Amino acid sequence: MFKRAIVRIPGKSLVQGLSTAGLGLPDHQKALHQHAEYTKTLEDCGLDVLVLPPDENFPDSTFVEDAALLTPQCAIITNPGAPSRKGETAKIKHVLVDFFENIEEVSDPGTVEAGDIMMVGSHFYIGLSERTNQNGAEQVIGFLDKYGLTGSVIELEEVLHLKTGTAYLEHNNLVVCGEFVRTEEFQKYNLLVIPEDESYAANCIWVNDQVILPKGYLKTRAIIQNFGYEIKEVDVSEFQKLDGGLSCLSLRF
Repeated sequence: MFKRAIVRIPGKSLVQGLSTAGLGLPDHQKALHQHAEYTKTLEDCGLDVLVLPPDENFPDSTFVEDAALLTPQCAIITNPGAPSRKGETAKIKHVLVDFFENIEEVSDPGTVEAGDIMMVGSHFYIGLSERTNQNGAEQVIGFLDKYGLTGSVIELEEVLHLKTGTAYLEHNNLVVCGEFVRTEEFQKYNLLVIPEDESYAANCIWVNDQVILPKGYLKTRAIIQNFGYEIKEVDVSEFQKLDGGLSCLSLRF
């Protein structure tokens, strides 16, 4: 069960964020409204949410998940593969020292963005992508091993981050879409296969036996509800324009 979350309000510089989506520029005022609704939804799921102020120096900094991996035993500060995001980690570390006694840090030549890391119990799947390399993954696995946790790598072929196309909903239930339907390591789970035309909704989040979904994906909602979960929906269309999803917008621990 999660008790806390950390989010960062999107700055006006959001419009300069990284994107391959081809959906146009985000509307900052609309993004602010959506972010506030997202924060309220986390609170409605029982979390104490720390809201950080905007950081105009880093357009993508509202996607706080990428800057750190939080485990029950330690926090691991990442080293983003996108050069424009590397400065985000120092500020996240400054926040996390109030919550974690044990803090580790990934260093060059390793690169890691935590959107590529999915926690399943005490095991962590690490996607090798354009943003997360083998060296970075090995550093993370070394840190996990230090605290009695385990990790393994998954080769990505099509998506930006591992959690772009998969989400663990606890209880051995794993949401998958696209290339991850065939991933050998995932076949031991109950696979909730999301149709390709709703692939964006594969990036959903489990919060204390409730599942938060992006708004408007009826097929995905029906699939997940069929497994007994309470669903909450949030419109995150402005963050989708920057390749961002629900998991990217918070650190949950």
